[in-house]
Amino acid sequence: MREESRTCVSFQNMALTGCTTPKEAPTEMKRKNWRNRIGFLLKTHTSKSLLHLKKRSYRPTADDVQQWAQSFDKLLGHEYGKRVFWAFLKTEFCEENIEFWTACEDFRNVTSSKALASKANSIYEEFISSEAPKEINLDFHTKNTIVQNLREPTVTSFLAAERKVYSLMENDSYPRFINSKLYKEMCAAARGEGRRVAS
Repeated sequence: MREESRTCVSFQNMALTGCTTPKEAPTEMKRKNWRNRIGFLLKTHTSKSLLHLKKRSYRPTADDVQQWAQSFDKLLGHEYGKRVFWAFLKTEFCEENIEFWTACEDFRNVTSSKALASKANSIYEEFISSEAPKEINLDFHTKNTIVQNLREPTVTSFLAAERKVYSLMENDSYPRFINSKLYKEMCAAARGEGRRVAS
């Protein structure tokens, strides 16, 4: 097992222990613990696309965490929720799915045609090609369409692949996340204080 993976598995095991009930520690200690956990996630995260969270991460409220179980869109629409889901996927060795989805979301906001071509090639090299370090699981037809689109990329060049990966996460990984120990601990920890804590 890779060292990086062991680190993440140990995070899942220890992530939220020590703050699941309000009696266990004073409020100031809880704030410090949450800041440390956020910092740990940021240090072990390898995708540049989510590093902006370091500046504005906060502890979600109990309501925030409960909403993550209502729909996959609500989970991904919450920056902290997306981070926790990434950490969960990492324990399952499939974090490339959320990283690819995030890269595609960013790609669709690119306006310059030169930047579009550069970003398209970067996404292809990182996630699609047979030598990709974070190769995602796509069928031959979808991969072939992407290769053809690379000649003149548009904001929809990766749309079919993005939808397939989104569907895979929603139907496969998301239900496991909602039933995971990590999510249950998040719920318990959020209920313990019930308000956002700035980091």
